[in-house]
Amino acid sequence: AIKDRRRQRSNGLTIRGPAHVSPSQIKKGKAMRPSGRDLSDMRSVSIETGVLKHAEGSCLIKVGDTHVLCSATIEDRVPPFVKGSGLGWITAEYGMLPRSTGSRMRREATVGKQGGRTVEIQRLIGRSLRAGVDRVALGERQITVDCDVIQADGGTRCASITGGWVALRLSVAKLMKAGEVISDPMVDPVAAVSCGIYAGQPVLDLDYPEDCEAGVDGNFIMTASKQLIEVQMSAEGATYSRDQMNTLLDLAEKGVGDLVAKQREATGA
Repeated sequence: AIKDRRRQRSNGLTIRGPAHVSPSQIKKGKAMRPSGRDLSDMRSVSIETGVLKHAEGSCLIKVGDTHVLCSATIEDRVPPFVKGSGLGWITAEYGMLPRSTGSRMRREATVGKQGGRTVEIQRLIGRSLRAGVDRVALGERQITVDCDVIQADGGTRCASITGGWVALRLSVAKLMKAGEVISDPMVDPVAAVSCGIYAGQPVLDLDYPEDCEAGVDGNFIMTASKQLIEVQMSAEGATYSRDQMNTLLDLAEKGVGDLVAKQREATGA
């Protein structure tokens, strides 16, 4: 229903203004953003580690009003298709609590199956985190990263990837401290951020009101060294140009840089 309303609002929308916005314009510009943030401003970000007693690694990441609990579990086994290869495996599960949103959602367990969105997001989290790990150095073991959305206000998959990396980093640190892993398998921090075109202007880190109204939105997953892992962009009733996409990539690089700094602060890496 939310997506249907978004499509109705954006139907026939034309993006106005210059196709490309220079870095100086982004820095000075102020979009008509509901939160009052500048075009290139992230929401406030905090990462609290060690929030779960039993998990090998855990954190609570808050990106504005989006809060996600992330944990990492180490198991001395791998899926059948990896067994005997000497490679480790990183996988993920994702879910939203019933009152993480404005109205109560039914638990997927009561429905009897996971929704398509849930499956798509947890696969995205898993493959994003694997991109920053040396699976040979990890050894033949599996680490499962669980991401549970406590409160949603846009960008839950991006927050899950960013917080998931922190939980993963902490769990691997325990393996190294115990001498079970000799060479650090964590090659490069991985983080994710959303960008989009809202009210005709490119903006960083969309919250829910912006996400509902954006003519174009996208999720950008990158490493700390600015290597792209995945880009998901779609026109919600309005097309976008190559120049506009490049502008959003520039914003995403800035946002990921800010998030990586928070990750390193949280993990001491």
